[in-house]
Amino acid sequence: MMSLAVFPGSFDPITLGHLDILSRASTVFDEVRILLVHNSRKQTLFTVEERLQQIKEAVAHLPKVTVDSHEGLTIQYVTDHQGQAMIRGLRGTKDFEYEMQVAAINRKFNPNVETLFLATSGEFAFISSTIVKEAAKYKQALHELVPASVIQPLQDKF
Repeated sequence: MMSLAVFPGSFDPITLGHLDILSRASTVFDEVRILLVHNSRKQTLFTVEERLQQIKEAVAHLPKVTVDSHEGLTIQYVTDHQGQAMIRGLRGTKDFEYEMQVAAINRKFNPNVETLFLATSGEFAFISSTIVKEAAKYKQALHELVPASVIQPLQDKF
């Protein structure tokens, strides 16, 4: 049986930190699916379609990575698609506390799905989608924060 891990997030936008986690997770699993989880009540900079396109371009060089989107509980998606694991990136202890709570509730919903935490590589530990948007707003260089495919669309928003 092929192993499937799901890496969920809003990816508004996808960052080099996300790609770092995806690249490393793809060495462990047969398939890593980046799952754009969207909430129609949440305000985002990019539309679902824009984010899906940016993600697909950003992961084109990663043959084991696939892309999908979902509205609803991530654990339900993972269960419905016979995933074995959810991948979560950790930048620090603040992320860890929140992610542990989410992992605990997910285990209640499906004890067969593991949550695996990957520490973000040092050079990406400071990157968040919020920081990226602030950098773009103030016309800062983005090439060390986001994939090349995201730079122009991000600059166009500001």
